[in-house]
Amino acid sequence: MEKQNEKLRRENYLMAIENEKLRKRAELLNQEQQVLLSQLKQKLLEASALQLNTSSTSDSAHNNFTEKE
Repeated sequence: MEKQNEKLRRENYLMAIENEKLRKRAELLNQEQQVLLSQLKQKLLEASALQLNTSSTSDSAHNNFTEKE
């Protein structure tokens, strides 16, 4: 019985160590995901601003051209 308990304690200990490793890995992956999401949002904002700026400039040029006709 004592031998079986010792074996179970050892297995439990090894599982706890593995669990801690996995928890740390999950935390690192979450941090990486947050950085990537932030970068994606920034790029989308920049692309949106560029598109609005290009559209505004294009509309302005079109308006200037049609006013001269």
